[in-house]
Amino acid sequence: MSTVEAPTKKRAQITAKTLRTDNWLNYPIFIVVLFTAWVGYATFRSLMGKYYWVEEYNYLTPFYSPCVSSECVEGSAHFGTFLPELPFFIPLAAVSLPFLLLFRLTCYYYRKAYYRGYWASPPACAVREPHKKYTGERRFPLIGQNLHRYFWAAAVVVSLINTYDALLAFTDADGGFRMGLGSLILLGNVILLWGYTLSCHSCRHIVGGRLKSFSKHPIRYRAWTLVSRLNERHGQYALITLGSLVVADLYVALVSGGVISDPRII
Repeated sequence: MSTVEAPTKKRAQITAKTLRTDNWLNYPIFIVVLFTAWVGYATFRSLMGKYYWVEEYNYLTPFYSPCVSSECVEGSAHFGTFLPELPFFIPLAAVSLPFLLLFRLTCYYYRKAYYRGYWASPPACAVREPHKKYTGERRFPLIGQNLHRYFWAAAVVVSLINTYDALLAFTDADGGFRMGLGSLILLGNVILLWGYTLSCHSCRHIVGGRLKSFSKHPIRYRAWTLVSRLNERHGQYALITLGSLVVADLYVALVSGGVISDPRII
């Protein structure tokens, strides 16, 4: 009879530098360039403190939503101003940004991306591991990745707020319907954000991952099936929404700063 060896704590070893024949470095390089550029832009805009609200058309950039500080521009604080004036190094959207950043930072797809891009852990499949030890996500600070499901719940709340902001961009001062290019951009961004949020692995598990019998829960099974289809493209939504957030924010900033005018449709 054959004996079963005890599991080893060492990482899988590949003697060759790589078994890949393709340009596997393209992905980690792309991730480093994209993420670094996005973080730089988002940090600059979040701390800028202006050009985030267009009063004439009710356009509020998602980078500043919800704006709850007493220094928020008049009309941009849709949910009140319960925070005092903040130091320059704290964004006006101080309530939502930490949760959104932690939601993305702990996201399964983003973990794969920045583990490979910034840490080379691992750099790619079938590529020799440069690190000698591997502790997984069982120690500080990576044990905090397990909080992802809670950050997802906070992201749902923020997505609802962003949806309200987008719908407000279709209304005038009297509550009537109107539409401009900015309205469509904000709406498109919200739709993509919902695609990213609902395609999350945690959402899939919450909807139906703990059920023992789908036949006894047909509605939840139906919801689980729909979320599973979205989940197949979770990585794509993760990257696309980085672009949609920048487009929405930049457009509002340009209109707010008077650089461009907003084409009116209705």
